[in-house]
Amino acid sequence: MPIFELDPVDDIAVAAVGEPGQRQFFLLASGSGRTLTLTCEKSQIQALLVRLQQMMAAQGVEGMQAGASGSALLPGEPEWQVGEMGLGYHEDRRMFVLVASEGAAGDEAASEEAPSVRFWLSHQQAADFSKQAESVLTSGRPLCPRCGLPMDPAGHPCPVNNGARPIF
Repeated sequence: MPIFELDPVDDIAVAAVGEPGQRQFFLLASGSGRTLTLTCEKSQIQALLVRLQQMMAAQGVEGMQAGASGSALLPGEPEWQVGEMGLGYHEDRRMFVLVASEGAAGDEAASEEAPSVRFWLSHQQAADFSKQAESVLTSGRPLCPRCGLPMDPAGHPCPVNNGARPIF
């Protein structure tokens, strides 16, 4: 399996293209003389952010102010669709490592052949990425205050109105 290393990243960001409710999400990064665009699902970015924020808190990074500058990265032609993401912390280097692979969980044969990339982030880069990605995710459709599901501009059939509650 080819493994690419962006060690460390120069820039890492999330981008969304399209109208809210129909957006396509991308993980963008540059470093080590290379720029990568990977297609991913919104839910993958959401899960990544939850875990990154937990890990940042564990490392005492939660109080760090995000930098003022936004990412200059724009989506290019995607190299692959992210199937799996992982996140770790290297104690000796004091860096976060985000791993994105094309292979899907449970498909062992495809996973062994699938490309993978490791993005190495400093504490400041992790804080900046977290803030930037959260901004992209929240710029979509507003969430219903009653049920927590995304609301479409044309209307929202809130399940709470008919006595049902969404299962999370």
